[in-house]
Order: sequence, then structure tokens, then C-alpha cells
Amino acid sequence: MKALFISADGFEDTELLVPYYRLKEAGVDVVVSSMNRMTITGEHGYQVAVDKTLEEVDPGDYALLVLPGGKAPGSVRKEPKALAIARSFFAGSKPVAAICHGPQILASAGLLKGRHITCYATVGNEVKEAGALYEDKEVVVDGSLVTSRQPSDLPAFLREMMKQVGGMKAK
Repeated sequence: MKALFISADGFEDTELLVPYYRLKEAGVDVVVSSMNRMTITGEHGYQVAVDKTLEEVDPGDYALLVLPGGKAPGSVRKEPKALAIARSFFAGSKPVAAICHGPQILASAGLLKGRHITCYATVGNEVKEAGALYEDKEVVVDGSLVTSRQPSDLPAFLREMMKQVGGMKAK
């Protein structure tokens, strides 16, 4: 099984690294994608190598999409290819896990209407305007969509994200 992370400079370090290593621990092949094939740097200085550019990604190759937060979603949401990838996951009812500002990408892709989600508090009004049913909880699961608010919610986020991939075979 393969998981796709989409991010950029300014990601919240723990929101990318903790799910990344949890999936790797479970035997999942993890690919990090961004606008350019270089290293992206988190808000706290951690660097992550980009495996593929957004243009190189075929969403059909992946079983899970992870959208970490921080400032990165503000850049990612401007990329038509990132929005197309997110739409492809929703169209295929494949699991999507978004935390903090990650749901901004889904809002820009027009994917939140009628969906129960949570996100970082300052993004709440934006997702409501996009049609989401916002809930201030550590984790919200709506079908194959898992969302959380912030780094302190990572244990609940990981638990629900791993339930989504639990029935899928690794690699």
C-alpha cells in the first residue's frame, strides 16, 4: 500500500513527521509530493525530501492522502494539480487524512460541502463558508475523511487514520 503526503515549505513539523513515521512503521510505502522536487522545510526547521512533484503524481497509485497543516496548505491550495489529486481521492472514496490547516486544500478543491470536519480554530469560518459542518473536536471522521485540529490531537488523528488503512495490505 502507498500513502501520498502533499506539503510545502512551512509545514507543521509534527503533523507531517508523526503520521509519516507511523505509516512507515506499519509497512506503508510513503511518498512526499510538493510543487518542486527538492527539500521542504517545516516551521521548526525539520527538512523532508520531496519524492515526486505534484505533476509526477498519479493519484491512482495511492491508497491514502495525508494533508499536514502549518503554513504549507496556503501554498499547496493554489496548485491546480494538488486540487485535482484531492478530488480524485474523494471521487474514488479513498481515505483522506487532513490536520490543522490541511482542510484548506479540500475547501479550495470544493470538497467540503455537507462534510463533518474539524481543523485549526482559525480555519473554522473558512471551512464553514465552504459548506463544511465544523465540529470543534480532536478528531472527526466522516466516511473516509479523517480531520483533526492541531498537534496535540495527533494520537486521535493517527488512531483514526490507521483504522482507515487497517484493512488494506501494506506494500
